[in-house]
Amino acid sequence: MEKKPQFSGPRPPMGGRPKPGQRPNDRNANNKDQHTINERIRAREVRLVGDNVEPGIYPIDKARRLAEQMELDLVEITAQADPPVCRIIDYQKFLYQQKKRQKEQKAKAAKVVVKEIRFGPQTDDHDYNFKLKHAIGFLKEGSKVKAYVFFRGRSILFKEQGEVLLLRFANDLEDYGRLESMPVLEGKRMTIMMAPLKPGAKKATPKAEKAPRGEKAEAPEKGTATEAGAPEA
Repeated sequence: MEKKPQFSGPRPPMGGRPKPGQRPNDRNANNKDQHTINERIRAREVRLVGDNVEPGIYPIDKARRLAEQMELDLVEITAQADPPVCRIIDYQKFLYQQKKRQKEQKAKAAKVVVKEIRFGPQTDDHDYNFKLKHAIGFLKEGSKVKAYVFFRGRSILFKEQGEVLLLRFANDLEDYGRLESMPVLEGKRMTIMMAPLKPGAKKATPKAEKAPRGEKAEAPEKGTATEAGAPEA
């Protein structure tokens, strides 16, 4: 069997060969988020901004010398301007802070978990309290709670009773979550959405604001909730 030729000499660096026109020592040149810094800035003059320099237009050589005297980096932050806008900063520290902010933003944008709680328009106290306990647990763990009353057949006639039930539910959860939307009827479902309270956050909706809605909901004789949120006998 024919042997493959053996190559000698140093191995190419990790990541492949440099692209045409790219210097091997260009730090992080392949990273699209990197800025042009120090010797890589090609403009003849730049506009310096920031707290540690006198703002103004400087020849590029003078701007670089200022950065060297401060033991910092000259960083081009707006290349499209004429002349380009630069700052004198600690570039590695800047990259670290930028990465940290991106990580925080990604954590905030994490997928929100929504748990559903279903009621009937004439849910009894035992079932109500059982589902209320589950909703409290969901909100404590950071999930949103989507509670809805499902109207089957002619039970849609009791939609006012379903609204009272959902408002009572939101009132009983106000120490754990905030009401994002008032009861909305969509087809055969009347829905509310509760979002968990952040640690140390105050209640989003004072009871004083809820009173007019409660009075409006309790006006029909079929109402099943008292002011305290307990079912009538």
